[in-house]
Amino acid sequence: MAAVDPSMDQVVDQVVDQVAMARLYGEPLFALPQDLYIPPDALQVFLEAFEGPLDLLLYLIRKQNFNILDIPMAGLTRQYLTYVEEIRNHNLELAAEYLLMAAMLIEIKSRMLLPPKKVAAGQEPEDPRAELVRRLLEYERMKLAAAKLNAVPQLGRDVLRAQVVIEQSLAPRFPDVYVADLQEAWRDIIKRAKLITHHKISREALSVREHMSHVLRKLQGRRFVEFEDLFDPSLGVPVLVVTFIALLELAKETLVEVTQAEAFAPIYVRLAFTPV
Repeated sequence: MAAVDPSMDQVVDQVVDQVAMARLYGEPLFALPQDLYIPPDALQVFLEAFEGPLDLLLYLIRKQNFNILDIPMAGLTRQYLTYVEEIRNHNLELAAEYLLMAAMLIEIKSRMLLPPKKVAAGQEPEDPRAELVRRLLEYERMKLAAAKLNAVPQLGRDVLRAQVVIEQSLAPRFPDVYVADLQEAWRDIIKRAKLITHHKISREALSVREHMSHVLRKLQGRRFVEFEDLFDPSLGVPVLVVTFIALLELAKETLVEVTQAEAFAPIYVRLAFTPV
């Protein structure tokens, strides 16, 4: 059996496509079906292809490769009026806008047939097409700018916002202790210390470092110590002040942690490190 040349099949398909009116499901169609129904408003799809008279004019100019700065008004007007005639009987509201532009084109064409007005020496006569050219150039710039903006990826059309769900850790996180809470606790300690009065006057050298060691010894081996248990009101206000300063220094050096389970709950102090 002789092999079939693939190029011959391509030639046959080209000949069939030239004779056939169209292809339906891959098969050539040589005649229109007798029961083919064409809706009365079928041309509306074609009419909506242009966004207005300027869009149609720009399409005709670019299609015929006309110079937009030197538009042949006769040819452009003829093509434009042919299109307007197609739409007059289908969409009156749309046709009104196009008819207004058609009147403008006919006016420009008529003015170009008249002799130019006399102007002063050294000046060029006014071109009737100048205003139309200006509007077309401005419309083309806006259309290109709109196309560039439309090409930018848009949320919901081209890209979607990524969402990631992160499960929170099950470890409890205690609220931060604010300065106002420490002030309130400190005022309460001072208030109780003032209830115990001593009339013996003596000068005592108080060392912040010594009280820092004293606080660390109290915290040693204990998980939490209540803030108020670190102070002994019977020792007097000076000792309480030095002890409070020592506690602040330990917190500043991250040797101790001050925590609170919830708002208005007791304040606890613990070591920030686990001894070996």
